[in-house]
Amino acid sequence: MSTSDADDSAPDIRAVPMKVFLGYFLGLGAWGFGGPIATVGYMQRDLVERRKWLSPQDFLDGVALGQAMPGPLAAQVVMWLGFLRARSWGALAAAIAFIAPSFVVVLAVAVAYGRYQGSSLVQALFYGIAPAVMAIIAIAAYKLARMTNRRDWRLWTISVVLAVATAWTGTEIALLFLGSGFVMILVDAPPRWFRRRDRPALTIAPVAAIAWPVKALAAATGAGTLLTLAWFFAKAGALTFGSGLAIVPFLRDGAVHQYHWLTDAQFLDAVAMGLITPGPVVITATFVGYLAAGWQGAIVATVAIFTPIFLGVVLPGPWFLRHRDNAQIQAFVKGATAAAAGAIAGVVVVLSQQIVTDWATAGIAVATLAVLLRWKIKEPYVVAAGAIAGIILHWPW
Repeated sequence: MSTSDADDSAPDIRAVPMKVFLGYFLGLGAWGFGGPIATVGYMQRDLVERRKWLSPQDFLDGVALGQAMPGPLAAQVVMWLGFLRARSWGALAAAIAFIAPSFVVVLAVAVAYGRYQGSSLVQALFYGIAPAVMAIIAIAAYKLARMTNRRDWRLWTISVVLAVATAWTGTEIALLFLGSGFVMILVDAPPRWFRRRDRPALTIAPVAAIAWPVKALAAATGAGTLLTLAWFFAKAGALTFGSGLAIVPFLRDGAVHQYHWLTDAQFLDAVAMGLITPGPVVITATFVGYLAAGWQGAIVATVAIFTPIFLGVVLPGPWFLRHRDNAQIQAFVKGATAAAAGAIAGVVVVLSQQIVTDWATAGIAVATLAVLLRWKIKEPYVVAAGAIAGIILHWPW
């Protein structure tokens, strides 16, 4: 076989018809339950092994990029595959197809929630859901820390410091995330010189391109909630390292304490919606946006949170492939992810004080922790079990 024949038989995602390409991601967004790792596994199975749309290396490049940049891994891989198919427009189209089903579902649930949240049924449901979600978040923090920190006492120190700081102050300090990343650069890969192109600050460049103009416009025009939502969720999308649930500390600090869009109870309900629906967990932004400013707020929050994630794929994509082994980038990602794990743990402490208020909610939280530590059960089933427990224990029979 000649070299040209081998090249001709190699997978080429650009040859896939766009209608078929987008149809797959629309379906994935509708049935892709199980979290980011499961969703990435579906794509690897379907597109690399079965359909042979692309080579294993092309797929792994997307996974590597997602691990280095902020944002939910599954959405990043989807955008990367779209980027390979048709550059920036392909990435945008794939992202819309993947996100649209979960957006529609969460928006519909948010509308119903906004209308009926005071009813006895909804109160009973979320009486059980809230402590179950707390347990899920706690397990996520533990798994993220264990995966990232391993036996590195420096990373464990970062996680502990962020956990204590978040629990003590009750708020998320975004600069500590970035500071943790730069500390690890100085420890593991101190540069000979700090030229701009060598800095891993590229990881937060996407938000700088859109968030500061949005904030300036809001200040200049006196615009209200919609621009504030855009600014807030753009920041959140640019600082979500390590896991979709890493966004929880940022959202709680802004949505509950800084802007008072939601109560703590409503916030936990929003996180639950992100867990039990298909697609990325950060679709929680849709729920928060709707409660803050109606359907317009839902759209603005969703677009804002995914924009820096999108830019974090299409802008540095080609550059990343050339420099993904850069020691400074790897050090920054380790430090920021260790900080994310600690912040999630700190939020668990803060929220537990308000959610676990009696023996029943404590029992649901402990039982959920025990089940998740013993068996690998998908989050939607765990949340559903919490809802059933809430009806049994809190329904006015």
